[in-house]
Amino acid sequence: MKIFPAIDLYDNKAVRLYKGDYAQMTVYNENPVEVARAFKEEGAKQIHVVDLAGAKLGIPTHMDIVRKIVDETGLFVEIGGGIRTMDTIEKYVAAGASRVILGTAAVTDEAFLKEAVSKYGEKIAVGADIADGKVAIKGWLEKSQYDVYSFLEKMQSLGVKTVICTDVSKDGAMKGANHGLYKELTDKYDLQIIASGGVSSTEDVKKLASNGVYGAIIGKAYYIGAINLKEAIEVAR
Repeated sequence: MKIFPAIDLYDNKAVRLYKGDYAQMTVYNENPVEVARAFKEEGAKQIHVVDLAGAKLGIPTHMDIVRKIVDETGLFVEIGGGIRTMDTIEKYVAAGASRVILGTAAVTDEAFLKEAVSKYGEKIAVGADIADGKVAIKGWLEKSQYDVYSFLEKMQSLGVKTVICTDVSKDGAMKGANHGLYKELTDKYDLQIIASGGVSSTEDVKKLASNGVYGAIIGKAYYIGAINLKEAIEVAR
């Protein structure tokens, strides 16, 4: 299983939200590039980056920082948050991003998703953020008509290969991952499922890996010292 340590960007800083609430934001580092370098030193091979301001506004706001993270680490960097046009995808790919994550746009604009997958293939991932059983959009501020199963069925049929699945109720809460959900989705669909939200301990990592999940995102648990990244990477292997 692949470990994706996370950097959430807001106002040029590395931050975390509690359950997606912008009013409950903690700043962890004023220099996100420094965080990315630390990830690399601890053995990370890939990084998950989210432009939180972009998710809220629908336009990228941290392109330069993403470029610096790519340039200074040389790691596989996936980026999400407010990516709603082909122009934005092209700019991120040109900046060196290895994978671009579509969230709201994947739910609301099927033609755009099809065009992106057709042009960029496996460089396109989709974020499925689950709140009360529904796929949430617009920085988790609204719920769509899709439940997770109908949405993943559709993504698979459209040729999407990777889905980052976040249980919003678990995100930043440090109460463990939704193991049942991630195992079910991994078993049910021919998709690379990346578990996000609530990965709080090395035990969580171990369980996700044993359930055959493709990847896990580690956020708050790293920043507060609950997970040793080097150890998590070893366990995931």
